[in-house]
Amino acid sequence: MAPNATKCITPMKATSNGVFQGDDPLHYALPLLIIQICLVLLLTRALAYLLRPLRQPRVIAEIIGGVLLGPSALGRNEKYLHAVFPAKSLTVLDTIANLGLLFFLFLVGLELDPKSLKRTGKKAMSIALAGITLPFALGIGTSFAFKATISSDAKPAPFLVFMGVALSITAFPVLARILAELKLLTTDVGRMAMSAAAVNDVAAWVLLALAIALSGTGRSPLVSLWVFLCGFAFVFLCILVAPPVFKWVARRCPEGEPVDEIYVCATLGVVLAASLVTDTIGIHALFGAFVVGVLVPKEGPLAGALVEKVEDLVSGIFLPLYFVSSGLKTNVATIQGAQSWGLLVLVICTACAGKIFGTVVASMLCKVSFKEALTLGFLMNTKGLVELIVLNIGKDRGVLNDQAFAIMVLMALFTTFITTPVVIAIYKPARVATAEYKHRTIQRKECNTQLRIMACFQSTRTLPTLINLMEVSRGTGRRGGLRVYAMHLTELSERSSAILMVHKARNNGIPFFSKEKATDSTQVVVAFEAFQQLSHVSIRPTTAISPLTTMHEDICSAAEAKRASVVVLPFHKHQRLDGHLETTREEMRHVNRRVLEWAPCSVAILVDRGLGGAAHVPASNVDYAITAFFFGGPDDREALAYGALMAEHPGVRLNAMRFYAESHGGSSVKVDIISDDIDRFESRSGDEEFISGFKERAGKDGSIKYEEAVVKDAAEAVEVMRAHKSCNLFLVGRISEGELAAAMKKKSECPELGPIGNLLISAELSTTASVLVMQQYRSQLSGHSLKSLQEDEAASRMDDYDSE
Repeated sequence: MAPNATKCITPMKATSNGVFQGDDPLHYALPLLIIQICLVLLLTRALAYLLRPLRQPRVIAEIIGGVLLGPSALGRNEKYLHAVFPAKSLTVLDTIANLGLLFFLFLVGLELDPKSLKRTGKKAMSIALAGITLPFALGIGTSFAFKATISSDAKPAPFLVFMGVALSITAFPVLARILAELKLLTTDVGRMAMSAAAVNDVAAWVLLALAIALSGTGRSPLVSLWVFLCGFAFVFLCILVAPPVFKWVARRCPEGEPVDEIYVCATLGVVLAASLVTDTIGIHALFGAFVVGVLVPKEGPLAGALVEKVEDLVSGIFLPLYFVSSGLKTNVATIQGAQSWGLLVLVICTACAGKIFGTVVASMLCKVSFKEALTLGFLMNTKGLVELIVLNIGKDRGVLNDQAFAIMVLMALFTTFITTPVVIAIYKPARVATAEYKHRTIQRKECNTQLRIMACFQSTRTLPTLINLMEVSRGTGRRGGLRVYAMHLTELSERSSAILMVHKARNNGIPFFSKEKATDSTQVVVAFEAFQQLSHVSIRPTTAISPLTTMHEDICSAAEAKRASVVVLPFHKHQRLDGHLETTREEMRHVNRRVLEWAPCSVAILVDRGLGGAAHVPASNVDYAITAFFFGGPDDREALAYGALMAEHPGVRLNAMRFYAESHGGSSVKVDIISDDIDRFESRSGDEEFISGFKERAGKDGSIKYEEAVVKDAAEAVEVMRAHKSCNLFLVGRISEGELAAAMKKKSECPELGPIGNLLISAELSTTASVLVMQQYRSQLSGHSLKSLQEDEAASRMDDYDSE
């Protein structure tokens, strides 16, 4: 193969003079590198798309793509191999690939929090140690079979250690991605797997450093000892010097403000310097970058800024080149004969048996159920990029020959590939029993029972309004008061870093002001901490980490598990300085639509126009006027019931306006609302019963004002609504019923708000009040409620089709 050629190779010039000057771009380093990058990106992204239905992590597509571009597939064509990946271009390719890998290992270090390792419980520590020890021992045993057959020339000591490390590794970043994709990241199994994988990752890097030190070409064994001791001294020095420096930098990077460019550049410079030191010592440049990443403080904006600056370029452009570099060394054709294929089966079996059996035994000794223990075993068996790094270092150091390298690459590919389908097959998170899930709506007969609200938010922009809404939702005289589940909606995309997922998963369910989190001063924590301390409201944080296409599943399952009475969702538009609404995330609109369709309780969509201003308003300072429009139907009853609850707050005044259609001389508005006469009768009787009770309450409560307006048509109803627009918050039902409401139904821009909600956010009404649109829970949506959502979904699919 070309990379193994020993003859002198003429170096390539960087750039060509162009084809019009007679130059072939393939003979120059820069244009050839661009072609190689484009080819890699096209192939790996296409494979990732094809593997998406199997829910495989992208690393699988990148490993397969690298192997296909190498001598195992396309590289069998010598003309292609010498044209696209000539031997004289491999130095540039390997250099760029290793530079990208260096910064990727820095990101991997960022994902590991030393503080969380200290807090790792005995259970996770035991599982991690068992998941390392047994596979390492089996790897050493397997190495004797390799030595006796295809690797007889390998140095005994480094070969034993490399084989042990290769079988005992768990890929921390790949595992985080798989857990998030399977919605297990915030479950007990997910948290246990991540804690054990973090310990495993650190142990694997220590063992790899030992293997590299042993694989040196020094004549004396003392050289290997000297290399290892110098590496240990470097790590010790970094632990002493780096944390104070990074803390000094972190203090100069306030939360909520952009991180100064000089701190980002200085940190990346330190990464390169540390890599140079470890490369000079003789371990590997990757270790320096990894150590610096581990020591960067995870609290504050610095870590997030570093991820944001580095991740896209490294993961999207440079890192795939490493898979090509690895693929060019992988020749599956070298695995020939029963002996070689037998070794492949042996190494796959020992890798799986060691990880799975060791993890299952340790888990069951820690009183974990067999199903969860088996799931942990397969999750801990995940390999990935770190495995390839170990194998490539072994190949470059002469520890692994071509045949052994190809066998180990296929083993890594197989063990990672089976993780997702096996976990899906054997593990289903236990569903919370819903027998006691009685209160799915705000309107209820037992008014003194605890109210549970799931308040969802994506960014800090909506927090002040959301908290002020919770303040007026407290009510009085309820056993248990108000409990709020504050759900942070975190999108899981291809570029999502594990540092974000793991940090949020680690904090999922921890009280906002706990001693463990005293140093974490994010805006979300400060806002909810202040609210909980000033009010008598129980705040429980929770996190949804999911692609936006399946985010509604997380929201609905969490609402059912928490037995929420209502889910409050943010509208997909925010208010600009000029008062107009601007789209924030179009995808959130589809999340809201699906939650409306599948929610196990009532749903409210909050159109934020600054209820109470840009900060939390204390209870003593609350002075809100709330207007509720009632036309008829369960959604309007839910909105009015919520308004009555808010009116219990001493600082809230509720103005409830009921609309009637004028009926005389046959000129009343004639529209069929409900096709079924029985449904119509039940809906109207329910309205009358509810309004009767509400009017009785309004007569006793001075904070509630009840009015009735008789109008002849929809236009007159709009005029009445315009006269009552001076308020802080509107409360309306999503789908109102009755003749007037039917007359107001027309093609609207946002069907998830319903006709009245769309009117209140339109320029026609010109109001600055926030709007809360309610949909009462029904076991199954029917009629116009469901039809409007389905039409919206069909329209969105057509838009997606047109955009493609």
